[in-house]
Amino acid sequence: MTYIRLDKLRAVYKPQIPSILEHPTQLQPYSESPLALHQSIATLFPYTAQLPILSVVAQEETTVVRKPLTVAVLLSGGQAPGGHNVITGIFDALKAYHEASVLYGFIMGPGGLLRGEARELTADVINRYRNTGGFDMIGSDRTKLETEEQFERVLFHAHRLHLDALVIIGGDDSNTNAALLAEYCRRKEDPLCVIGCPKTIDGDLKNGWVETSFGFDTCVKVYAELVGNIQRDCYSSKKYWHFVKLMGRSASHLTLECALMTQPTVAIISEEVAQRGLTLNDLVRQLADVIVDRAERGMDFGVVLIPEGLIEFVLKVRRLIAALNRVLAENGHKLPLVKESQIINYLASKLNEEEEETLRSLPEEVARQLALERDPHGNVQVSRIETEKLIVELLEQELERRKEAGSYRGKFAALTHFFGYEGRCSMPTNFDASYCYALGRTAIALIEGGCSGYMATVGNLVQSPDKWIPRGIPLTAMLTIEERKGVPKPVIAKALVDIEGAPFRYFREHRKEWAEGISFRYPGPIQYFGPSAVCDATTITIRLEHALEPEEDLDTIWD
Repeated sequence: MTYIRLDKLRAVYKPQIPSILEHPTQLQPYSESPLALHQSIATLFPYTAQLPILSVVAQEETTVVRKPLTVAVLLSGGQAPGGHNVITGIFDALKAYHEASVLYGFIMGPGGLLRGEARELTADVINRYRNTGGFDMIGSDRTKLETEEQFERVLFHAHRLHLDALVIIGGDDSNTNAALLAEYCRRKEDPLCVIGCPKTIDGDLKNGWVETSFGFDTCVKVYAELVGNIQRDCYSSKKYWHFVKLMGRSASHLTLECALMTQPTVAIISEEVAQRGLTLNDLVRQLADVIVDRAERGMDFGVVLIPEGLIEFVLKVRRLIAALNRVLAENGHKLPLVKESQIINYLASKLNEEEEETLRSLPEEVARQLALERDPHGNVQVSRIETEKLIVELLEQELERRKEAGSYRGKFAALTHFFGYEGRCSMPTNFDASYCYALGRTAIALIEGGCSGYMATVGNLVQSPDKWIPRGIPLTAMLTIEERKGVPKPVIAKALVDIEGAPFRYFREHRKEWAEGISFRYPGPIQYFGPSAVCDATTITIRLEHALEPEEDLDTIWD
């Protein structure tokens, strides 16, 4: 029997793209009216604040002689499935524009850009990475681009390589960097074009122009398979409660979509916790109620999904984090003078009574993580906080109290899991492979038009790829002002789960039956071959947002 590896078959997969991108294109304004911007953004970005939304349309007959383009690309932030396909889309579009065009990749992200470490991405390189996961083609890092000194280094290396354009592939912070760099270039009258592409597995780079960030579709399907496997084991053994933490530092999109796909016993959505002002004790009591109710009906088992960033959405903890941010901004320079064993006491002395009580109520390791361990952007590193174990510990205490009071007679055996790195370098789904490839080609369409300060976007994603709509959206249209490390800064706001939106409403309408009985679903592994309704479909979230049923009828699959 002949054996062919899946990765070999994926190398020859042809991504589907919007029909408009199969031919030469040009740009035209999508709307005559300028976008309404935050006043502070208009002031901070005078050179790129009035850019129009651009539609990518079929090119009219022209006799303009095309000149080769030299473009560089970099990957920024955490890995997300499909990043390589953005680059292959850029390469193919460049070569279609002019065979002599050149593509460079900066090695290890913005840091490599500042160091000027670049490699030419030839056809031999590109072909090895088509439809693959990971960022290993050129690597990535989380260096921020925000100072004039950094921008001057960028321009030095851009001029050295004779770049016409730079494409920054990243999330909200990375695209904020792209907006700042584009504004600087225009202020300096430098011709370098800067284009962004929307990447993040968390799904929180999302707005009226970006339906989803790439990588989300693949990641959630990887996690849903794992959750489904655990649910099947849970239902088979009928003796364990599984607590599964899923990635999603700032929003619960992954947890919500995974819940829609797998129908667990309970799924906690951070945005609802914040909206209702729930405390950790409130959450524990609610979970205990479900556990007790199921135990009374002979079901000492279940699956609970927990978003990675939950602890930041708990009312008192959220207030504590804001207070710690303020204290660190004002007193951070004094910490090296404080004994290691006294740092928590020192910080506590700077808090009000409620904040101090919250800090001291947490396990010491969690308190230190909240207070001291921050990423390069000043955010709490919530992935290191074992929220799932903290909840289990508090649940065990609550259930023991109920057992002593005679209101609980079940057995509680808990297992914890954290699904994170398992998904972010996965081989992309057909959807992400095609979506990313289309984003890359859209980026080149914008560069061909001499555009800068734009994000390449592709919309109408609920339809088949040939009906997708490529556009250029001004990065300034997505900016707002937020406080970072105590300083107001322009940022692309993270999109939270809309608890009034269709996906959450569907979840809210069905979660009671999921908690009371057995409604588990088992999505199985990602499918790359077979009926399009299975292989090419995007998320339930996008279907519900477009007012479609969460899944197709079986009869329609085999038409």
